[in-house]
Amino acid sequence: MSPDLTTEPRLAPILAELVRREPIFHRLELGTTREDFEAQTAPDFWEIGASGRAYSREFVWATLARRYAAAEPDPWETDHFHCRELAPDTYLLTYVLRQGERTTRRATIWHRATTGWRILFHQGTEMHAAP
Repeated sequence: MSPDLTTEPRLAPILAELVRREPIFHRLELGTTREDFEAQTAPDFWEIGASGRAYSREFVWATLARRYAAAEPDPWETDHFHCRELAPDTYLLTYVLRQGERTTRRATIWHRATTGWRILFHQGTEMHAAP
């Protein structure tokens, strides 16, 4: 049975801000340079890919640099967004990402700092059935 993923009404503005930033690293308008990446991620950022492998910040940047240099279209759509406050100024955002035939459930931990939003952690899990 699926959990109740209703975002608390008081978090609606946070949810709206974070939805405009997801899927991470696919929002080209937020920047594609190393500087942009560093501004968006915490120094100890890491992620778990849909494969289950853990990736360092440097590995993720190297992968993104190749993707951005290729300038290939990356069509996607998102839905089922949910936001939960984990600690002051720290939020878990979950959603579903569809890229062609591939569907993944995503989770990003965001922290709102004085300099803006920064990603602490991200995970993608491949889905084999509809959400």
